[in-house]
Amino acid sequence: MHITDIFSNRRTTISFEFFPPKSNTGWENLYRTIRDLEPLKPSFVSITYGAGGSTREPTHDLVVRIKNTTSLDPVPHLTCVCHSEEEIDSILTRYAEAGVSNILALGGDPPRNLENYDRSKDAFQHGKDLVAHIKRFNQSGQHSDTRGFGIGVAGFPEGHPTTPNRLQEMDYLKMKVDEGADYIITQLFFETRALLDFRDRCELAGITIPIIAGIMPITSAKGMRRMADFAAGTNFPARLLRAINRAGDDSEAAERIGISYATEQCLDLLENEVSGIHMYTLNKSKATREIYSNLGLRDTSSLGDRIQE
Repeated sequence: MHITDIFSNRRTTISFEFFPPKSNTGWENLYRTIRDLEPLKPSFVSITYGAGGSTREPTHDLVVRIKNTTSLDPVPHLTCVCHSEEEIDSILTRYAEAGVSNILALGGDPPRNLENYDRSKDAFQHGKDLVAHIKRFNQSGQHSDTRGFGIGVAGFPEGHPTTPNRLQEMDYLKMKVDEGADYIITQLFFETRALLDFRDRCELAGITIPIIAGIMPITSAKGMRRMADFAAGTNFPARLLRAINRAGDDSEAAERIGISYATEQCLDLLENEVSGIHMYTLNKSKATREIYSNLGLRDTSSLGDRIQE
């Protein structure tokens, strides 16, 4: 389903994110997780794309498998790094032929084994350039949906790690929207006020497309430290740190704390009428299922349809 249809039908969306695993066993475990979460009826599920396109084929295979064997609506990530225009067009064509309706367009990071990679070799230097290209692809009529792909982009409530100038950062986001982005999915955050302030700043900048809040439940102290590595700039509130520290080496206690905290976040976001909530599942189902239970949701449809004016 095209993303514009999803937002027109749902008061609030809830979506999940998965990533292609590195082993055959991981693949089967992930597929079981996806089937475990399918009864929750997420609005869509996104599939990540490794740095420099390192998971290009596994991402495509997983997207098509989800599309063909489940009731879920997959949204693949696509990045600029290490890709020519021809490669991007090939990927878009394959997704269009598979009936995929939406794409999350990202700048991306170079693979870690290419320390001095020259970005000037890439066809598209920034996320806005990729958004503009997907828009041109849409206009070429190669997708069965006359609207082409719904296009998503990333947002950073607490600041993009490579753009210290917060005013300039908002200018860049506005450029992506002006090029044709249909929705925004944010980086993870742990304080609702960060998201609400980001939403207000978007409004001031003339950005009116739906903003989906990224939520990642902490499941261990070790996992929290990994989050801090890949989500540079994210603030970890003292009250959350104190609770995790009290859990010590008790991994089950840390997981309960993380699920409880994420539940509070989701409740707060729902009270503030966010457009959507995007759960970073880390390819596990327990935390997501328990958050739904804590929220009193049977499945995403329990949030109700959008009231048509």
